[in-house]
Amino acid sequence: MFSLISKPFSASPLLSTLVLQRLTRTLTLLSNPDVSDENESVVSLGTSSTFIHPSAIVHPDAIIGQGVSIGPFCTVGPSAKIGDACKLYPGSHIFGDTVLGESCIVKTGAIVGEDLPGRTFIGCNNIIGHHSVVGVKCQDMKCKPGDECYLDVGDNNEIREYTSIHRSSKSSDGTVIGHSNLIMGSCHIAHDCKVGNNNIFANSTLLAGHVVVEDYTHTAGAVVVHQFCHVGSFSFIGGGSVVSQDVPKYMMVAGDRAELRGLNFEGLRRRGFSAEEIKSMRIAYRKIFMPKDVTSGGIEDRLTEVVQNEELANFPSVCSMVQSIRDSFVESRRGICKFRHWSGS
Repeated sequence: MFSLISKPFSASPLLSTLVLQRLTRTLTLLSNPDVSDENESVVSLGTSSTFIHPSAIVHPDAIIGQGVSIGPFCTVGPSAKIGDACKLYPGSHIFGDTVLGESCIVKTGAIVGEDLPGRTFIGCNNIIGHHSVVGVKCQDMKCKPGDECYLDVGDNNEIREYTSIHRSSKSSDGTVIGHSNLIMGSCHIAHDCKVGNNNIFANSTLLAGHVVVEDYTHTAGAVVVHQFCHVGSFSFIGGGSVVSQDVPKYMMVAGDRAELRGLNFEGLRRRGFSAEEIKSMRIAYRKIFMPKDVTSGGIEDRLTEVVQNEELANFPSVCSMVQSIRDSFVESRRGICKFRHWSGS
């Protein structure tokens, strides 16, 4: 997959002069595109060529794949591995033990990785937006100097401008992001978070440390999620919400502090849930959170009633919803967001 390309790299006082010379050539090319620069670094690798702009600084130990384009004023560190057909926009930087999979795009001002123990792994077909910071040291005080910390990102993610994604806080954990997520501008994913697949985080969604987000969730803008919270699959978080407890599967929450507002009907329909499935989940939701008899016992009694109902128990989505609620009440979890007219314990 990777082929080694050597490019001069020096920390001597002549480096500044070299950069100025390259800058002069770049400005000349920009002002007169008909003039060719015979000193451009174009390396032929098989059937495709790798282009390294003269003003880029690529360490000779870096591993560069075929068909890679590295623009002006980029930096690629000695431990970096750049996959085939990647494109580094001008002024983007790859540091530390960082693997960039095939066909990734790193846009202007973005920084991926850091010269620290540990690793940043980025899968294939990812877009890292302008001035994003991905795979750097976390902001957790328990992170000790010398600890190996990790970030693993899957494939086909779009990480938009000014987003920050941090490595884990310790070597025994990792920050993990799955596949096909859209992470919009100015979002933050802190240390040790686990994010699944096909999620949409709108602008300024902020996840504190150790947050778990499952699959097909959707947040509106300016959402804050407290550390150690779990956000279940197919759920929706309304704009401006502060989530301090778990969001069960299939549900919609909103507010400060966020409260349950019913099922995420629109999201369920868009994801192909049948009308019959949605109807069964709605009946189960009402039995759990809106009982007609306020003396019907605590929430565990109502959950048991749902799973013992022969009609409702035939739907896997209902059983999954009940299990998601139950899991939130184990000792290490934070419980679920309260229903706005919560009744019972």
